[in-house]
Amino acid sequence: MLKKVRIMLVFILFAYLAGCANLGVKPWERDLLAKDEMALDAEGNDLGLDDHIYFSKEATSGGRAFAGGGCGCN
Repeated sequence: MLKKVRIMLVFILFAYLAGCANLGVKPWERDLLAKDEMALDAEGNDLGLDDHIYFSKEATSGGRAFAGGGCGCN
């Protein structure tokens, strides 16, 4: 039983070490990640809806772009 536990621990250790083998983006992959579709705010309609919800709840007039809120606690 102890032998099986040791084998599993060694396997888990190698799995963790193998997970760190590929860090970062290669230079030839950066052009794909720089496209507009890959941006976190690529959907204009979603951003407009998020802004509307935010300033409706916070009673602000600028959405996410301006500081302050309806409660007066800047």
